Amino acid sequence: MRNSTDRILTTHTGSLPRPQRVVELLLEELKQPGVGGAALDAAVRDAVTDVVNKQVAAGLDVINDGEQGRADYTVHVKDRLTGFDGPSAPPRGTGEPEFPELAALLSQFASPLQHRPSCTGPVAWKDWPAVEADIARAKAATAGAKAEECFITSPSPGQIARYLTNSFYKTEEEYMFALADVMAREYRAITDAGFVLQLDCPDLAMSRHTMYLDMSLADYRKLIAVNVAALNHAVKDIPADRMRMHVCWGSTMAPHHTDVPLADIVDIVLTAKPQAVSFPGANPRHGHEWKIWQDVKLPAGKIIIPGVIDSTSNFVEHPELVADRIVQYADIVSRENVIAGVDCGFGTFAGRVQVDTKIVWMKLAALSEGAAMATKRLW
Repeated sequence: MRNSTDRILTTHTGSLPRPQRVVELLLEELKQPGVGGAALDAAVRDAVTDVVNKQVAAGLDVINDGEQGRADYTVHVKDRLTGFDGPSAPPRGTGEPEFPELAALLSQFASPLQHRPSCTGPVAWKDWPAVEADIARAKAATAGAKAEECFITSPSPGQIARYLTNSFYKTEEEYMFALADVMAREYRAITDAGFVLQLDCPDLAMSRHTMYLDMSLADYRKLIAVNVAALNHAVKDIPADRMRMHVCWGSTMAPHHTDVPLADIVDIVLTAKPQAVSFPGANPRHGHEWKIWQDVKLPAGKIIIPGVIDSTSNFVEHPELVADRIVQYADIVSRENVIAGVDCGFGTFAGRVQVDTKIVWMKLAALSEGAAMATKRLW
């Protein structure tokens, strides 16, 4: 991975808005696998090309395919791997039962992707060509793009286990390491193709308030340490500087009042092998956590990608605010160890829209403008 050697580089978290036609085709494909055919392939190919061009136009330095060809960032693996034939488990920890008015409001933003089958058999690849197609589209669209680097996202073993529950393996640890052994092939294919691998790891933070709120913090830390061990096992053959990871508390417009503080888990997160760590730093619940880096020493060679714009609000951040946020981090961990990012994805699930598409690109342009302002202050 490249770091900010002569200016603050910019990136985002992974998913970006999909054209309505692509959303419709992806949702139809979920109902009737194979129905999309050539029409879906062509629509996704065009969408990837368009989203790459828009990222460059917005001034982003490290770009991707916007996850245009996937209906979501995790559950899509159920269609690519064997073993997921069990009954659909209800989403865990979603909704806001404590706040019925908010629950009613958020229901309009609910993901249409509710089929999350449990694992009832051995996990293995059954649709490897789908991975190859993702990589090929991204490679074609980014060839010649004026970007510093390109990345492709993939869910971590712990994140898959959080969404697709285990009913087959004897223990959760056995399940996660089985996923690690299988997903290692995808991780290597992404880096072998010349892309930076982004491992999506919301499980390390989000599991606390969605699944284990009654667990002691000490026991929760032990649990996510196993998740990190499974991740490290999966990427043991990949150089650290070819990887980054994203940790978050969920991309919902919820109160987040039970989120685990970053300070309580950051030491475990930093034991993961990927060189760079992406995390929310702009939303009102976590915007203050830049201060933890005054006490937490960033390991040598590590890079942080703090979110300096929010991904759930339709406010367009002022570039000066973006610059201030970047400088806060850079003054502590040094400028070359900071890449400016986004709290979470803007298109986490096909069909769920929280931020107007036009505003998404305005926010990303503000990110780039703010990074340019920060560069002038830091160099």
